[in-house]
Amino acid sequence: MLTILLHTLHDLLRLRPDLILENLALRQQINVLRRGNPKPALRLRDRLFWIVLRRTWAAPRIHGELMMLGLWVRESTVARYMVKRRGWPTQNWKTFLRNHLAETAAIDFLTVPTVTFRSLYVFVVLSLDRRRIVHVNVTTHPTAEWTAMQLTQAFPFDTAPRFITRDRDGICGDVVCRAIANLGSEELVIAARSPWQNGYCERVVGTLKRECLNHVIVLNENHPRRILKSYLEYYRETRPHLGLAKDTPARREVEPPELGAAQRRPMAGGLHSRYYRAAA
Repeated sequence: MLTILLHTLHDLLRLRPDLILENLALRQQINVLRRGNPKPALRLRDRLFWIVLRRTWAAPRIHGELMMLGLWVRESTVARYMVKRRGWPTQNWKTFLRNHLAETAAIDFLTVPTVTFRSLYVFVVLSLDRRRIVHVNVTTHPTAEWTAMQLTQAFPFDTAPRFITRDRDGICGDVVCRAIANLGSEELVIAARSPWQNGYCERVVGTLKRECLNHVIVLNENHPRRILKSYLEYYRETRPHLGLAKDTPARREVEPPELGAAQRRPMAGGLHSRYYRAAA
């Protein structure tokens, strides 16, 4: 490792034409090596060399920007004072979703037990821009054809987003993939066993359970449809959302005290309430 550092210091003091010629010679050697041994084994010191080189790779660009501003310093000086990057140089999944919230939707299923111990499946379509639940439906036998039809109903008249995020549920087969493509959207399939990559929809699924479905005894397939329809009115227009600066998905107007005394209206079958102001 010490030898490598000494050679690197020596290279920094050499003239640029000499370095260019040596670089061309090394590239030719690499090409010959690839023809003889496509996958050469890397030793530990080789890996350490590339790790160190990766951490100082942006110095030439910054050095070039400084030259364009008339600031003449050595490239080694720029490398010495650069702030070390933390994390991956490219955006991760969470950053990608945050940058594309306005043009991304997510889909997911949740199960609901009935009074006869049967399982119902609730399909949820969530628009990520304002955390809007744009479509919900219930079935006893979810199939790929049924799921594709729900997507078509959720986004009529060219209203489909650019991206649709989904998990690796076996229900989402070729039929669902074709339906997403026909909508003009691109599907984003999360990694296996990584529900956090579909975190917005997973959170909504938990909200539907905690604030609505866990408080009722479901009788049949139509029963949760009526319950969810009532709850969604509360979710869209009344419920403050922390991710929206405590606003609602439908944007709720602030009611100042001048409008009158605070009143209460039960919603979602009495599970929740809306507080508003009205003149006496």
